[in-house]
Amino acid sequence: MKTVLKTFAAALLLGVAAMGGVAKAEQVKIGVAAEPYPPFTSPDATGKWVGWEIDFVDAVCAEEKLDCVITPVAWDGIIPALTTKKIDAIVSSMSITDERKKTIDFSDKYYNTPTAIIGPKDQKFGATPDDLKGKVIGVQVSTVHAVYAKKHFTGAQEIKEYQTQDEANNDLAAGRIDAVQADSIALGEFLKTDQGKACCDLKGMVAPDDEVLGPGVGAGIRKEDTALKEKFNAGIKAIRANGKYDEISKKYFDFDIYGGATQSN
Repeated sequence: MKTVLKTFAAALLLGVAAMGGVAKAEQVKIGVAAEPYPPFTSPDATGKWVGWEIDFVDAVCAEEKLDCVITPVAWDGIIPALTTKKIDAIVSSMSITDERKKTIDFSDKYYNTPTAIIGPKDQKFGATPDDLKGKVIGVQVSTVHAVYAKKHFTGAQEIKEYQTQDEANNDLAAGRIDAVQADSIALGEFLKTDQGKACCDLKGMVAPDDEVLGPGVGAGIRKEDTALKEKFNAGIKAIRANGKYDEISKKYFDFDIYGGATQSN
């Protein structure tokens, strides 16, 4: 009888603990583009995803007690992966735009940086439509840069779309295209590489277009997931207030990444 009572008491205690403060953290699958995008997201030599955006989302998830799992997804399929619930949020330098808001919702902005044009060192031109007239411009597919280039650089010989940013950069380095448009920080990282140093330089920043480029980068979230959106917003606000955001940013940048004129993908 004593054994039965002890077993019952132990089970009761476990049940009370489960209902009390020992709640299991909510698991959230964080979708990132399955390609290197330094310094924001890249797999290291062991396959672990690292970078500013990984540190950022880890801090937000820790603040909100979420069990976040990095889940790589092809960039051009990342919104469908969200809407079909293969992932729960997109944290992959995705610009907040009205067009995307037709399908998904966004958290508050968490960074905002300018959009740039790079090209061969031995050619002198800028980032205006006149400068890029007759040139082949490389952009990554399904990005605000592709939309912007098609809208503003109508005099270009071709707007060539690539599945990844690396492919566009490689074609520029090989002389197969004349220029690349992308986020200024991502292009800056390319220009620091041996390949980038040898071939290319910054030509300038494109003119603002808030309708296309949006106000900055946010976490993509399903429209119906209002609770998760509130948690992301609360987490972003908290790490901005407690200094964690600045602490993370100083590991990667020597300027304010939260500000900026226009933004990223």
